[in-house]
Amino acid sequence: MSQQNVFIAGHRGMVGSALVRALEKDPNVRLLTRGRDQLDLLDQRQVTEFFGKHAVDQVYLAAAKVGGIHANNEYPAAFIYENLMIEANIIHAAYKAGVKKLLFLGSSCIYPKFAEQPMREEALLTGVLEPTNEPYAIAKIAGIKLCESYNRQYGTDYRSVMPTNLYGPNDNYHPQNSHVIPALIRRFHEAKARGDAEVVVWGSGAPMREFLHVDDMAAACVHVMGLEREVLSRHVQPTLSHINVGTGVDCTIRELAETVSKVVGFAGKLSFDASKPDGTPRKLMDVSRLSSLGWNASIALEDGLAHAYGWFVANAAQARS
Repeated sequence: MSQQNVFIAGHRGMVGSALVRALEKDPNVRLLTRGRDQLDLLDQRQVTEFFGKHAVDQVYLAAAKVGGIHANNEYPAAFIYENLMIEANIIHAAYKAGVKKLLFLGSSCIYPKFAEQPMREEALLTGVLEPTNEPYAIAKIAGIKLCESYNRQYGTDYRSVMPTNLYGPNDNYHPQNSHVIPALIRRFHEAKARGDAEVVVWGSGAPMREFLHVDDMAAACVHVMGLEREVLSRHVQPTLSHINVGTGVDCTIRELAETVSKVVGFAGKLSFDASKPDGTPRKLMDVSRLSSLGWNASIALEDGLAHAYGWFVANAAQARS
């Protein structure tokens, strides 16, 4: 097999850096990466020029503006604008440059707030979205439809994967704008260091969530990208081409918080502030399509949380910035 030039958009993020770790082991892959200071993905001209200068064979589109409930509530315009621009610029420039294979990374928030559980790929566009992250979800749905539309009109091979909630090395540990796992890891760690008697968690603790370690996500992405088009076509449709990626197992936020507390070693009391928003009651992915394509998650939640906490402690300055 000849060496492939693979561009990872968003290589410094949690998912992008996991893709780098997964792909740099492959001698048939030559990685292409650019930081924001070298390539502004919001600038159509810069993105077009980049693809024009480099013979890119494959693209992993992991670049995105992401955040938790607070960030989505505070910055809705930024979330929809930046994500729409990034995906549109990259997908169109890739097509113009003759790139045949691209993998777009979406999110489980594309599904309706009250979608039947576990959520199947067919649930897309069948109901109202969760209001707290609707702008982000709409941008991700647009990315799926961009891939499908370019495939239909131009014969490209652009694929989409929809991960469940991700966590792991290089996560965002911002005190207000992070997702639930890094927020809990930081809160319990700092409470332990201060000797606090109690940690208060947002919400009732009743909502159920599914969590996937980012190294599992990267492995799933590489697996899906490597599938022969004929094999993939037996499991997806031209207008329903995305594939769920998850563990197929969920837990309550209370159970998650208790596990994080155990992993961190916090010995105090755990309580919940039910006046804070819970978000969607349950979000569990139906991963039967991906399983039938030969891939299943392998990292157990407690093991993955221990790994994530180890990274947080070893990279405290970076994680807390």
